Amino acid sequence: MSEAFQLNRKIRIAVMTVSDTRTFETDTGGALVRKMAQDREVDITTSEIVKDDMAEIHSTLSSWLERQDVDAIITTGGTGIAKRDVTLEAVRPFFEKELDGFGELFRFLSFTEDIGSKALLSRAAAGTASEKAIFVLPGSRGAVRLAMERLVLPELGHIVFELTKHHQSR
Repeated sequence: MSEAFQLNRKIRIAVMTVSDTRTFETDTGGALVRKMAQDREVDITTSEIVKDDMAEIHSTLSSWLERQDVDAIITTGGTGIAKRDVTLEAVRPFFEKELDGFGELFRFLSFTEDIGSKALLSRAAAGTASEKAIFVLPGSRGAVRLAMERLVLPELGHIVFELTKHHQSR
């Protein structure tokens, strides 16, 4: 996060695990997001497990987008093609700007470094809303590690700076 110093404060994130079966004890994907973020001195403002349900995801996301103590939202889970995978459908309507390169790069990295042609099933995505970054990640630990290590954490400070820079000069 080479640009984080320009914020003059720590970045604050909210972590949403989307799952019908996970608990805080078994939520390995969300736990990895939190650990990797904290290791990079990113504060976790809130973290919740939400059912694979459009209304629940929508409600939680809506409330987080109104919070002043959240700079970015990272979701894990619900990005596949199964009938219950509705995270992207719930989140995408909130995007004011979609970061197409995130999904493209994630699938490229997944293809070349991790899972091969199965990467085409990934619907990982990112966008912005209410001056916050939103990252929609798959739930597997491998996918979370790849996205956080190679894409999210290296650019998070820069993204938050760009989204909030008009506040910085005041």
